[in-house]
Amino acid sequence: MLHLKNLSKEFAGKPLFTDINWHLKKGERVGLVGENGAGKSTLMRIIAGQVEHTGGGLQFSKGATVGYLPQDGIVTYGRTLFAEAMSALDELQGIEAELHELTNRLESLPHDNPGHDELLDRLGHLQEEFRLKGGYSMEAEVGNVLRGLGFAPPDWERDCSEFSGGWQMRIALARLLLKKPNVLLLDEPTNHLDIEARNWLEDYLKLYPFSVILVSHDRFFLDQVCHRIVEVWNHTLTDYHCDYSSYLVRREERVSALREAKRRQDEEIGKIEDFISRFRYKADKASLVQSRIKQLEKIERILLPPERKRIKFRFPTPPKSGRVVMELEGVTRAYGARKVLDAIDLVIEQGERVSLVGHNGAGKSTLMRLLAGGEFQGGERRAGHNVLLDYFAQDQAEAMESGRSVYEELLADAPYDMVPQLRDILGAFLFSGDDIDKKVSVLSGGEKNRLALAKMLLKPANLLLMDEPTNHLDLFSKEVLLDALRAFPGTVVFVSHDRHFIDGVATRIVEVEEGKLNSYYGDYEYYLEKKKLTANEETPLISPVAIPRSTVPASREDRQRQREEEKQRQREERQKQKLLDEIEAEICKMECALAELEKKMADPAYFADHEAARQGGDEHALLSARIAGLYAKWEIQQ
Repeated sequence: MLHLKNLSKEFAGKPLFTDINWHLKKGERVGLVGENGAGKSTLMRIIAGQVEHTGGGLQFSKGATVGYLPQDGIVTYGRTLFAEAMSALDELQGIEAELHELTNRLESLPHDNPGHDELLDRLGHLQEEFRLKGGYSMEAEVGNVLRGLGFAPPDWERDCSEFSGGWQMRIALARLLLKKPNVLLLDEPTNHLDIEARNWLEDYLKLYPFSVILVSHDRFFLDQVCHRIVEVWNHTLTDYHCDYSSYLVRREERVSALREAKRRQDEEIGKIEDFISRFRYKADKASLVQSRIKQLEKIERILLPPERKRIKFRFPTPPKSGRVVMELEGVTRAYGARKVLDAIDLVIEQGERVSLVGHNGAGKSTLMRLLAGGEFQGGERRAGHNVLLDYFAQDQAEAMESGRSVYEELLADAPYDMVPQLRDILGAFLFSGDDIDKKVSVLSGGEKNRLALAKMLLKPANLLLMDEPTNHLDLFSKEVLLDALRAFPGTVVFVSHDRHFIDGVATRIVEVEEGKLNSYYGDYEYYLEKKKLTANEETPLISPVAIPRSTVPASREDRQRQREEEKQRQREERQKQKLLDEIEAEICKMECALAELEKKMADPAYFADHEAARQGGDEHALLSARIAGLYAKWEIQQ
């Protein structure tokens, strides 16, 4: 599908890639990893044809197409969302237009006209091509992609200019997925997606029929999608044919082996250099010295990957709070006529790690602001005994003074007794040397987030409220934050769209949906399982003051309830299987009818009767659309 041959790239005379030889096969899903600045995005842009390479070349399979989604910067306007998405299928729309034109011409052309048979033959070929390429279900496919990426049907007729930056990137992603390029290049595709859209994109890419190369800081996403990891380091590419978690283990094994090989090589080089130094000026040893010098020149030096810089920190040990840390009772928050949170109740107990989940705009950040002391219209907010909270807002990085230096920003909020420790704290967050004098305005997104996290270490808090703390953090920094939160003895409430991060921290999931809260005591996998079981019925609100099941033995009532839940689950499974059987039978019936119709249409004489041919075409389109709809319904039930 793609072959890089001796590919090289230089910036200002400095090599970024040197003589890369690398091959991408059809259907492979590759994750590009490496330190910031290693050249991941540049390599993708070279493959996409947006950046010129310095030497070597790229070779694509015949007829291959390339599609590239950058991290940001795409804006569309002038068309409705649905029309913009449909424009990705311009080839199919062109075939459809030609089919209409040929049908109209055949209706007015006499049977004995010399060009009649040629037009009829062309019509038959086009109809088959249109069917094979999914033309009869293209609108259904557009709707499926738009829904999967979080666009509700009422949004489809909105002008693209009405959507904000994050949603603009979703529009660009939708168009790219619908185009189905042979080489799909995705640079941080999950940056602007909520967790539901990420889950959908994972499933979509797993079944993508062509090749995918992606860069992501979402470990779970990489594990689910990629079966080949390529590390960009030392001007070249190193392949690992495995998922990301296995790559981490294999890489450590490889680096350990390289360290040992380098140690032995350094010993050998040291002995040779010592021999040369001792006997350089002795005439009777001249030939031996020259032999050692040539031997030294032939040695290919082993290079080690640089030690990855990692944040090193622990949250300060806080004073202990009361059992109930925070309680909301009947709290309502509205923006105009829209009630984002409608008379909600929530109790958070000491030591809990609560993950707030829900689609974009459901009210997660609004709830976080309420917990932090923000305004609300009705109800009551009660903080528990001896609660000291610290709030990391979604836009925390933007709240910093851009004119201050890194050190000055930290100093501005530091208690007097913490001032001597400020340089140590900054060093733990990778700000050392001249870095501490950088202005906040020139920091990258990841650096700003690291600085905002560093500020949370200035004052001990026993309740951490964190809204998207992993934004812009690389994979390794996320792991360190994860370890710090696991070791934190207080209470944590957080919002994150990173599945690996949620699974590593959460002991309770609180879903924010349609102004209400639903609690699930367990990790995200447990939440998904419960959601799947209750997909067709209203989820009951579990009392927020309920004691987590894991902390108490099951009572008789609990065991009875569990048996009833199991029976209900089995009933639902039987109903689901029955529905699947019915759908599959209907699909079989429709496909048989379609096959019979296509058999008739394969006969050129079938088109001798224009009216019958037109009706046959309409029937073909109807059957194809029904089959596509049944398959979509079947997939939903899976």
